[in-house]
Amino acid sequence: MFLAPRSLLVAAAALFVASGARAQDAEPNPRAVVAPTTPSWTRDLRFSGFVQADWGIVRQSSQDEVNAATGDPLNENRFLIRRGHVRADYDRDGPVFGSLELDANTVRAPTVRLIDAEASFRWPKAKDPESTSSFITTMGLFKIPFGFEVLEADNRRPFLERATVIRALFPGEYDLGLRFKVKWRALDLAMGLMNGAPIGERQFPGRDPNESKDMVARLGATTKPIDGVGVDVGVSGVTGAGFHKGTPSTKDQLVWRDTNENGIVEPTEIQVIPGSSATASQNFRRFALGADAQVRVAIPVLGEMAVRAEIVWAKNLDRALVIADPMATGRDLRETGYYAGVTQEITRWGMVGVRYDRYDGDADASRQAGAVVVPSRAVFTTVAVMGMLRWSPGRLILEYDHNTNPLGRDAAGAPATLKDDALTLRAEVSF
Repeated sequence: MFLAPRSLLVAAAALFVASGARAQDAEPNPRAVVAPTTPSWTRDLRFSGFVQADWGIVRQSSQDEVNAATGDPLNENRFLIRRGHVRADYDRDGPVFGSLELDANTVRAPTVRLIDAEASFRWPKAKDPESTSSFITTMGLFKIPFGFEVLEADNRRPFLERATVIRALFPGEYDLGLRFKVKWRALDLAMGLMNGAPIGERQFPGRDPNESKDMVARLGATTKPIDGVGVDVGVSGVTGAGFHKGTPSTKDQLVWRDTNENGIVEPTEIQVIPGSSATASQNFRRFALGADAQVRVAIPVLGEMAVRAEIVWAKNLDRALVIADPMATGRDLRETGYYAGVTQEITRWGMVGVRYDRYDGDADASRQAGAVVVPSRAVFTTVAVMGMLRWSPGRLILEYDHNTNPLGRDAAGAPATLKDDALTLRAEVSF
C-alpha cells in the first residue's frame, strides 16, 4: 500500500510528536525531590567523646626550671589538655561489634595516640538490656579488668585522677590482650590474657618484652539490698612475669678524682674501674590481689551519697612510680596501697567529695645512715577535697590535693618529704 506525499508528511509528524512525548516522560523532572538514602552501616555507627581542660592554679613542687636529666620543664602552674577522647562504636545489634578510641593531650607535648581498639563477639547475638546472662569475648586494646578505679570512665570519675596505688601498678589503665566477660544475674566475671605492658608504663609502653602473658581477673557483684541502697563489690587478681633488661659489656676505665681539689694529678687520686661482662635479660615473677567495694545511698532532697574503698597487695608490679626490678635490687619489692572516699550529690547541679589514698611502693626499703642501715619508707599519701558544678553535658571541678612525696631531697641532699600540694580547676564537656 502506498501513501501520498501529503499522507507521508502527516504520518512523520505524528511519529515525531509521539516519540517526543515518550522521551519527555523518560527524562527526570529537575524539580522533583528525591528522598536521600542513608547507608545501613552509618545507622549502626555512633560517635562520642569528651574534653578535659585543666588549669594548674598552684603546685608547691613547681619550679621555673628544667629537669637536668630529661630536659623537661618543671613548671606545673599551667593550662593543659589532660584528655581529649574521640570514640567510634559500631554495633548492628548482632553477634559482632567493635570500637575505636583516640586520645589527644598536652601533658608532655601535643600528642595523639590510640587508647582503645576492640573487636568483640557476644552471645546471645542480640543486645538485650533485660537479659540476666551474656558472654562477650574481646581481642584488642582495652582496660585492664582489675579493681574499681581502673575500669571507671574518666568522664564519670568524681575526682580528677585515680589513686596513687592504681596509677603506679596499672599506669595508663589500657593493655593489649584477649578478654572474656561473663554476666550471670548479679555476678560479673572478667578474665584477661594480656601483654603485661600497659600504655602508661615507663619502660615498654604498649609493647611486650617477653613471651609470658599476664593473667588478670575480676569477679564483681551488684545488688540492691533495700530500696534506695546499692552495693557493688569485687575481688581481683593478676599474675605474670616482669622483665629485667640486660646490660652490655664494659671496658676497664681509668678515673682521676681530684679529692683535695688542687688541680694536680696525684697517684692516690687515680682509680681503675674494672670492666664487666654483659648480662642477659631475665624474667621475674609478679602478682597482685585486690578488693573493692562501693555503697550508694539515695539521700532525700540532696541526691546520691557514695562511699568507695579499694585495697591492693602486690609484689614486683610497680611499673610507673617506684619501678620494681628485683634483679637490680637483689630482693623482691612488696607494694601495698588503698584508698577510701565519699561523695555527696547536691541536687543534680553539684557534688562534693573527699578521698584519702596511701601507697607504699617498697615495704622493705632501707638506706645507709652513716654506718647503720635504717628503714626508708617510700610512702605516698594524698588527701583530695573536691567540689563540682555540673550541667549536662558539662562539669566544672575544683580540687585541692594535699600530697606527700617521700622521694624528695632537702637543701643538703638528704632524703626528705617533698611538699607537693596542688590546686586544680578542670572544665569538662562530653559529647
